[in-house]
Amino acid sequence: MWCYRGGSISTEPRINDRIRVPEVRLVGPSGEQVGIVPLAKALELAQEYDLDLVEVAASARPPVCKLMDYGKFKYESAMKAREARKNQAHTVIKEMKLRPKIDPHDYDTKKGHVVRFLKQGDKVKITIMFRGREQSRPELGYRLLQRLASDVEDLGFIESNPKQDGRNMIMVLGPHKKKTEAMAEAREAQAARKAERQGGALTDDEASEEADVEVEETTDEDTSAEVAEEAHEEAAASPEATTEA
Repeated sequence: MWCYRGGSISTEPRINDRIRVPEVRLVGPSGEQVGIVPLAKALELAQEYDLDLVEVAASARPPVCKLMDYGKFKYESAMKAREARKNQAHTVIKEMKLRPKIDPHDYDTKKGHVVRFLKQGDKVKITIMFRGREQSRPELGYRLLQRLASDVEDLGFIESNPKQDGRNMIMVLGPHKKKTEAMAEAREAQAARKAERQGGALTDDEASEEADVEVEETTDEDTSAEVAEEAHEEAAASPEATTEA
């Protein structure tokens, strides 16, 4: 009975002496077609040019091999992948929770967070939490959601209309800016500030602002920080909620 013993399957192409076929279709270092040649001849040409013989299409018959500097090729491929990850935009949905009878100061604070999220190119899920007799007044939550959407309409739009979900009412706001545009603008603003200072010492406010930009570009760290911040605000607002009830 056959049994697989494990071990990783290599995704690296075969090079030089690892190629085990009698003949190959050879491509020159500049991309020119050399034709079908014996493997020994291809290896001889690789040694002559001081390059590697790399199998680029193993499934072809015969396999296609190219003469190249494999070490340089791997380095350039890694740099391209790194640049692609750097410019990659991750779709993130932030969440902001409000109460129907929220205090004006708390509303302004929450709205400020929503504004910042939309400026970063993130979607925002707004949740209105009903408690006790508030559940019989869903219009309070609906009006609050409409008010918030109106206050931030220059930055975002209603992607998902308010709908009741058990004790909560939910609405999703989408940003007018794409995530990639927001990230590019943040980098440009950061570069402009550095150019203005021209190597001068940072003030406390500038250092704090620059740190905020760097953190905002890291999606996972930003998400965890916002969750902690929301938990802190909920704990601080709990005495007021008790008073209202």
